[in-house]
Amino acid sequence: MSEPIVTIAQMQAIEHRVFAAGMPVAALMEKVGGLISRRFQQLFPLTSYPRIGVVFGAGHNGGDALVVARELHWRGYQVLLHSPSQQFKDLTAQHHQYITHVGIASVNDVSELQNCDVILDGLFGFGLDRSLSTELIAVITTINQLKLPIVGIDLPSGIHADTGQILGAAIVASHTFCLGLWKMAFAQETALAYLGQAELLGFDIPPADIQAVLGVSPPLQMMTKATADQYLPHHRPLVTHKYQQGHLLLVVGSEKYAGAAILAGLGARASGVGLLSIAVPHSLKLAVLNHLPDAIIIGCPETAQGAIAQLPELDWSKYTAIACGCGLTTEPVEIIKLLLTKDLPLILDADALNILAQLPLSSWKCRSAATIITPHGGEWRRLFPDLTNTDQIDRITTVKEKAAQNKLIVLSKGARTIISNGDEMWVINNGTPALARGGSGDVLTGLLGGIVATLYLNHEPTDLLKAVASANWWHAQAGSLAAQKRGVAGVDAFTLSEYLTQVIVN
Repeated sequence: MSEPIVTIAQMQAIEHRVFAAGMPVAALMEKVGGLISRRFQQLFPLTSYPRIGVVFGAGHNGGDALVVARELHWRGYQVLLHSPSQQFKDLTAQHHQYITHVGIASVNDVSELQNCDVILDGLFGFGLDRSLSTELIAVITTINQLKLPIVGIDLPSGIHADTGQILGAAIVASHTFCLGLWKMAFAQETALAYLGQAELLGFDIPPADIQAVLGVSPPLQMMTKATADQYLPHHRPLVTHKYQQGHLLLVVGSEKYAGAAILAGLGARASGVGLLSIAVPHSLKLAVLNHLPDAIIIGCPETAQGAIAQLPELDWSKYTAIACGCGLTTEPVEIIKLLLTKDLPLILDADALNILAQLPLSSWKCRSAATIITPHGGEWRRLFPDLTNTDQIDRITTVKEKAAQNKLIVLSKGARTIISNGDEMWVINNGTPALARGGSGDVLTGLLGGIVATLYLNHEPTDLLKAVASANWWHAQAGSLAAQKRGVAGVDAFTLSEYLTQVIVN
């Protein structure tokens, strides 16, 4: 179930243990090459892609590429080789010698691969940590200009495996086969434009070797369907009732942003939460009730501008979680102050975060119950104006540090969403640009609130971080599914809320 994300040093340490235990390097190269070859043939069948160009370097990544080239050759593909290197590591040199012996041709200029159907990139592996030479930049630039599908082995060449930074130039892959374990670059937005469709090809690393380096609970992981499924409402006990499935209080909406209240409610409804109460300005009550007749709608006094002026007297013991902020405007400062005093898990989004940024740190750092914030980039900078440009680039480190310092669970939204409690971290890699529309975050807030409200009745609170990450995975998966069916432009927030239940079915 677990898919750890590793640094260069961690992956090298794990591989060192595997080789020290007796796994021959040559045997592992054959295994990896076979895995890549079989997956390559599934994606690029011989009948449609008969001509394959293979670009390889001097190291073991180049050796992997040569094993794949050999296997594709024996399967009937027309393979053409190019390498900018003259000297190779011993094992790669042996594969090069043999592949030449079996008659696979090489070209001196990479531009001669222009008549191929696909390019396999085996120039550099995950250990590249220096800027590329002018000559190598020219090779990579030419490959990209061929406008062909490109498959990267482990990582597109030219990308730093830890930071995702481009080291002068990088292959723009259409597909990337990450080998063994996810590298940090796959969690960094810097590299996303170069990765294409990324997938993990595991090669059976012994769990003991992973645990020896990363610990029993890896500090950074990709969220997977298997993990998220634990928190999706697939099943309920035969004997249960609504009071055993959580009670969420949403505090949302204003005259200006009535739709945000409805969208947050639809997200919460999809979570399967047992009871849903929605506090909105009194003038919105009928509109919200029209879309959510199953919810308890709490009409609140409102300001002249149509924002919630105050909450009525409530029995706080009824609720198991609170979510707040969607369409609220920045007027209800006193309401946010009040909610921060309640001993309930609290999800803060949108305008609630903008209000939070104006309050003393002590008002939210010293809460006894969990505080979950869901900022996008602008909200993140308003909350933490001390951050530098470097901090904003290295989101993984920054999110972890701010979560730990402020006793928060942070869900940092982006093309790669990062979730941390200051100890563990999860990365969501199934997002889609279809979610870059107004209202998508409102749906997420409601969904997240419902999941958390249910969790506090049915699970140990130690599961909270996984539940938050799972809710985000579910939200992203619904967006991806909707985009497949409706196209990117067809995924408005209301449509997104409808596809949340289809994720459960699928």
